[in-house]
Amino acid sequence: MNSAGDDVLVSTDWLAANLNASNQRIVDCSWYLPELKRDARVEYRGRHVPNAGYFDIEDISDHDSPYAHMLPSAELFAERVGRLGIDNETRVVVYDTNYVSARVWWMFRVFGHDNVVVLNGGLSKWLAEGRAVESGEVSVTPRRFVARKRPELLADWRKVRDNLSSRRAQLVDARTAKRYSGELPTGYPGIASGHIPGSINLPWDTVQDPASKQFLSSDELARRFAGAGVDIDRPIITTCGSGVTACILALSLHRLGRSDWKVYDGSWHEWAERSEAPKIWAAA
Repeated sequence: MNSAGDDVLVSTDWLAANLNASNQRIVDCSWYLPELKRDARVEYRGRHVPNAGYFDIEDISDHDSPYAHMLPSAELFAERVGRLGIDNETRVVVYDTNYVSARVWWMFRVFGHDNVVVLNGGLSKWLAEGRAVESGEVSVTPRRFVARKRPELLADWRKVRDNLSSRRAQLVDARTAKRYSGELPTGYPGIASGHIPGSINLPWDTVQDPASKQFLSSDELARRFAGAGVDIDRPIITTCGSGVTACILALSLHRLGRSDWKVYDGSWHEWAERSEAPKIWAAA
């Protein structure tokens, strides 16, 4: 299957050849669940791709929300990415150590910036190939970024609730099978395990190669969606634990040339906390 959206990924070979490209910014957006007790920014300072700045999904979020790293205002997003040396003409290359790059790819698109690509295989593949790294912070000249929000790329909890009765869109949960079932806890202290009624589980780690951390081919992606019972020709809302891995499914749908999808930003972290939202709690 040829896909018009497959140009969203770049290889380690490509990045090595374009490290010093003009009007480009590389950003490391690594982040970890609270249960892991790891400081991604400290790790970034210790080792990162040359010229890479650090994109902090906790800092670039709605600080007034009780839910994890919700989308910030357009003004805050513009100010923070401007500090990273990014304007509306900049090509942004995103990478991480685990599963966050698609979230940042989606955030840029939500705020009107399509010139953003993801390093396929991330830092893990880069390091495995013995490629150059550097330490410390990267100094850049701030630029002016103008954010224009695209509400059509996201769903709030009310849209998800209304969809429970209308069934217009398929709700697809990207959490790993054990997180979805509740066999493993949510990863967030105080947030009980469960899932949204009617949601389909398509784990994010099944659309990547477990060894190389690279995304599967478009043909294999299509098979994984079909195998989970998801019709990619119908509207889709993606969800997960806190709106991060849901974006992996969104990126996958984009790669398959689909555009009728939205990400539920609050995901289970918000849904579990809202008393008015119906839930299927995991067995104790």
